[in-house]
Amino acid sequence: MKKIIFLTGTRADFGKIKSLISILDVHPSFEVFVFVTGMHLQMEYGYTLLEIERCNFKNIHTFDNHTHETTMDLTLAKTIEGLSSYTKKVVPDLIVVHGDRVETLAGAIVGSLNNILVAHIEGGELSGTVDELIRHSVSKLSHIHFVSNDEAAKRLLQMGETESSIFTIGSPDIDIMFSDKLPNLSVAKEYYQIDFEKFAIVMFHPVTTESQQMKEYATNFVSSLLADDHNYIVIYPNNDLGSRFIMEQYERLKEHKRFRVFPSLRFEYFLTLLKNSQFIIGNSSAGIREAPYYNIPIINVGTRQQNRAVHADIVNIDYSEASINSALKTIDNYKSDHTTANFGTGNSTQLFLDSMKNGKLWAINHQKQFRELYNEQ
Repeated sequence: MKKIIFLTGTRADFGKIKSLISILDVHPSFEVFVFVTGMHLQMEYGYTLLEIERCNFKNIHTFDNHTHETTMDLTLAKTIEGLSSYTKKVVPDLIVVHGDRVETLAGAIVGSLNNILVAHIEGGELSGTVDELIRHSVSKLSHIHFVSNDEAAKRLLQMGETESSIFTIGSPDIDIMFSDKLPNLSVAKEYYQIDFEKFAIVMFHPVTTESQQMKEYATNFVSSLLADDHNYIVIYPNNDLGSRFIMEQYERLKEHKRFRVFPSLRFEYFLTLLKNSQFIIGNSSAGIREAPYYNIPIINVGTRQQNRAVHADIVNIDYSEASINSALKTIDNYKSDHTTANFGTGNSTQLFLDSMKNGKLWAINHQKQFRELYNEQ
């Protein structure tokens, strides 16, 4: 029986890996441990540990990595300390991490420096800003790569990763997006007491490399929403540096009937609301990844998703009030009726399980070696 630690630090990455944890947790060949940290344990962000506990996983361990300074380097150091201690107790065969968060980097560091295999989900993608540095760093520290498409696999090969270590499974959240387990719209609206007939989704996160400007950006963004006449479901940002400026501005929305502001939404309920929304505005990866699959119009604000793989028509604007106001005035006439997005076909979970059961995966060498790319003559 292989022992596997899944690390999750945000509602977003848990939405991606939930199905992967679930399928291994009930499989007789694996013993699963879920290391929960980051935003999940912060009350101001909805204390989403509760959502993880509702899944009834056999082994859940919590670790508070929050620091008063909330700088990424200190969060990284504290997470490394907590996870390192936990791995000494569990002695895992594999640590699974996702994406480009600082907790992800901590997981990859702990595994690689303790001779534990590390599997990285959705490596090889372009994040933009400091997130991209983290994502590629995690890939270089990881031994196994579960990627969303051939383009991501190609980038990993360019980075010197071996072809045998790369498994193309698609994006696991696509499985959930088109499953028959999503609640219907009336259930989702009743659960969150949303009485809007029509509404848009707001997800605006801080950009760590632009933290000094986030107060101005957040003020412009909220002022434009207040000047508009759409109804909005507003979801708190992640807890990166600069988030407090956004949350301070969101206080301006709470007294207006056109806005319902939430620290967090359950992933399946969020997908139902997104699927039935008029559009999504902000700078969340949901506007790049999930929204195009539902043919939802997207207003992408600023630089956070710069260089991300874009496979749908997206309204890209800057942080100025004038740009945001202009986009909001025309978005109702904007139709997003197609996408060429390629992040899988909804069978990522099964492909992940098949890979995990493959003996070749477990035979991957802990000692990584760089593989040169030689052009064919």
